[in-house]
Amino acid sequence: MDKVAILIPCYNESQTIAKVIKDFRAVLPAGSVIYVYDNNSTDGTAQIAKDAGAVVRYEHQQGKGNVIRRMFREIDAECYLMVDGDDTYPAEFAPEMISKVLDRKVDMVVGDRLSSTYFEENKRPFHNLGNSMVRAFINTLFKSNIKDIMTGYRAFSFQFVKSFPVLSRGFEIETEMSIHAIDKNMSMENVIIEYRDRPEGSESKLNTYSDGFKVLRTIARLFRTYKPMAYFGIMSFVLMALAVGFFIPVLITFIKTGLVPNYPTLIVCGFAAIAGILSFFAGLILETMVHKNKQDFEMRLIEIENRRKNIR
Repeated sequence: MDKVAILIPCYNESQTIAKVIKDFRAVLPAGSVIYVYDNNSTDGTAQIAKDAGAVVRYEHQQGKGNVIRRMFREIDAECYLMVDGDDTYPAEFAPEMISKVLDRKVDMVVGDRLSSTYFEENKRPFHNLGNSMVRAFINTLFKSNIKDIMTGYRAFSFQFVKSFPVLSRGFEIETEMSIHAIDKNMSMENVIIEYRDRPEGSESKLNTYSDGFKVLRTIARLFRTYKPMAYFGIMSFVLMALAVGFFIPVLITFIKTGLVPNYPTLIVCGFAAIAGILSFFAGLILETMVHKNKQDFEMRLIEIENRRKNIR
C-alpha cells in the first residue's frame, strides 16, 4: 500500500503534465507515488508523463468518471490526492490537504477555489455562474456547507475511496463525490487554494452547456436517491394542491346548485389525489430503505478498515 497516491486523470494535457508532475513531486512526502491515467490522449501525454517519472496507466472508456473508477479500483493508499493535469491547481497546498487525511482522519478534503482567485482567474463567465448555482443547489437540498462542489483538487481517505460507488461517466463525478460524502456523514473539510487559469493553448475539456446539464441532472437523480421522502413529498404536495385547487370550484357549484356539471374535472381531481397519496407512501417506503442502506454502509466501513489494516 502506498503512503500517498497522487491521482492525475489526463486527456490531451501534453502542454502541462510534465510541470504538474515536477511541482507535486517537489512538495510530496516520502513514499508518495504519482499515477497518471491516460484517457485516450492523442498528443503524447502518456509518454511525457512516463519521461517525467510518473506511473502511467490507461483507461480506454472515455470520460473523467470512468478514469476515476479505474483509479479507485486499482490503487491502495492511505491517502489519495486527486488533481487535474492542466496546471490550474498549485502544488503547495497538497501537504496541508494530505495532512488532514493522515493526521486528522478526514475522509474528504475539498480544495476550495471559489473562496479565493477562481472568479478573477477563470475567463469563462458561464463556468463561474454554473459553479455558484451547483454549490447553492447542493448546499440547500442536502443541508451542507461545501465551499466548492466542482473542484478537481481533493484528498481522500482509504475508507472513502473503497466505499464510493462511482456511477458517473464524465465531469459529474465531483458532484457525485460531494453528495456521497454528505449523505454518508463522512468527515469533510475545506482548504482554500489559489486557482490559476489554464495556460495559453491549453483547452478545457468541460463543455459549459452539455456538461452543465449533466451535472444538474445528476443532482436531481441523487436528490431522489438519497432524499426520497423530500423528493416524493414535494411531488405529493404539488399533486394534492392541484387536486384541491380544481376540486373547490366543483364543490362550490355543487353546494349552490346540487349539480356537478364538470365531471371530467372531478375525475382528474380524484386521480391527482390518488397519485399524491401514492407518491407520499412511495417516499415513505424508500426513506426506510435508505435508512437501512446507511446502517449497512456503516458495517461496510468496518470491513474496509479491517482490509486496510491487513494490507498495510
